[in-house]
Amino acid sequence: MGTVNVKNGGQLVVDALRGFGTERVFCVPGESYLPVLDALHDADISTIVCRQEGGAAMMAEATGKLTGKPGICLVTRGPGATNASAGVHIADQDATPMILLIGQISTRRRHREMFQEVDYQQFFGGMAKWVAEIDSTDRVPEMMSRAWHVATSGRPGPAVLALPEDTLQQQSAVDSSVVVQQTETYPGVDQLAQMKQLVEQSRHPLAIVGGSRWSAEAVMQFTRFAERFGVPVACSFRRQMLFDHSHPNYVGDVGLGINPALKDAIKNTDLLLLIGCRFSEIPSQDFALLDVPNPGCKVVHVYPDAAELGKLYVPTISINASATAFCKTVDTLQPAGAHMRKSFIDTAHLSYREWSSLEHAIPTAATMQKVMINLIEVLPADSIICNGAGNYASWVHRFYTFKQYNTQLAPTSGSMGYGMPAAIAGKLAHPERTVVAFAGDGCFQMTMQEFGTAVEFGAAVIVLVVDNGMYGTIRMHQEQNFPGRVSATNLKSPDFAALAESYGAFGATVEEGSQFPDAFARAIESKLPALIHIKTDPDALTPTLSLSKFQ
Repeated sequence: MGTVNVKNGGQLVVDALRGFGTERVFCVPGESYLPVLDALHDADISTIVCRQEGGAAMMAEATGKLTGKPGICLVTRGPGATNASAGVHIADQDATPMILLIGQISTRRRHREMFQEVDYQQFFGGMAKWVAEIDSTDRVPEMMSRAWHVATSGRPGPAVLALPEDTLQQQSAVDSSVVVQQTETYPGVDQLAQMKQLVEQSRHPLAIVGGSRWSAEAVMQFTRFAERFGVPVACSFRRQMLFDHSHPNYVGDVGLGINPALKDAIKNTDLLLLIGCRFSEIPSQDFALLDVPNPGCKVVHVYPDAAELGKLYVPTISINASATAFCKTVDTLQPAGAHMRKSFIDTAHLSYREWSSLEHAIPTAATMQKVMINLIEVLPADSIICNGAGNYASWVHRFYTFKQYNTQLAPTSGSMGYGMPAAIAGKLAHPERTVVAFAGDGCFQMTMQEFGTAVEFGAAVIVLVVDNGMYGTIRMHQEQNFPGRVSATNLKSPDFAALAESYGAFGATVEEGSQFPDAFARAIESKLPALIHIKTDPDALTPTLSLSKFQ
């Protein structure tokens, strides 16, 4: 039992955060949760004050991705909560543990359409794992503990707790200690034996790794399994840091703009191992690679939530286990004999290497081609690469060589504006590492106000704003579906480098790719938050697709 003292609800909330092992919270302050802010004043928890609640929630979500523990976001009621929904949606679709704490009106005044009153269960009910309101100060430790366990158990996701003003202001002598423990699920002995047999009997197996609940150790354990059993490995959409791209068993990423050879390999495999991923719309290429519900090949599906197993595809073997537990177990398996798939694996790996060669870039994409050549050459292997959504991200997905776990922060939900807040969270968590955020001119302007957060809290991120003067992805689809009818896709942008300099940060503009290496080196040397404004030819819709093709 912990020490029993009389405390108000705000102090109990912060005690619970301490029990979680929380190092920092992300917030936009509001009068609706002043007792929590007051309790944070004396706590050994860093309070990161953001510029908009959507950015704060994205930072909390990115923290959850990096740590496997719930990222914490604090916002005020009404518009504060609705602004934060962008980050909650990312946490939901990306299966990221996160807790959103919302200031709320007094319990005694509900249902009067009070100032900024919102029914949070209705608003967040479709995108959060659990939504509740703490109706009594005595129940703060209980409800906070439940939020942590819901957010981390099974398929991780966001939990939302509303904190009424009277709950935070009133006092209680309840035991404030909160103890949390990760719930783990392991594969059964029979399931492992069956899977081992399937792998050894398969002619052309293929593993796809993805999702959450991984660790650096789990990645290494699965790598050893793939080596011993002769299994080529692909990474699911925006989860490329789950397997070393330079490893001979790596065969590419299963996302937007997939390598046609890898696409064919998935279609023709006789055994597919889905490890930690749901294989939803993007990796499945709009559900075209496997039939629903009968996939058309043998499938071993490993996932930490039983509700997801068989939800889309009926697997040959369902294994209800987290990636960490599964990999720990399969690391003990030994094959009956040497596999005979070296030629098969080598061919697939060579296909990946050829597909990811920057020589494929079209002439009008020369600037970004040179940018990527430089980054691949100079970035340390542990650098954290962040991005939001847009065609510019294909430069990262197709060409960058991820080699280590926890080096990618990207939204499978396809949320614009994510790269900048995620980079701040990454740099605060790992100040010793280089953190680079890719953003299009449209993507960056969704959350560019958070550059001020980076400056205030000394997060020396490097933001690469890829500026083609338009919403490029939408323009591409517009030209494909309504050729020659440009509507609502042009963008007027500021001088982004001048914006950075106005904050006292480093800013530089790159008009041509040869200027980038020097600009990037100076950004690193500045040890300040940095922004490099990269002006690109609007003809290059993607690294390999020209706008002029449609004209």
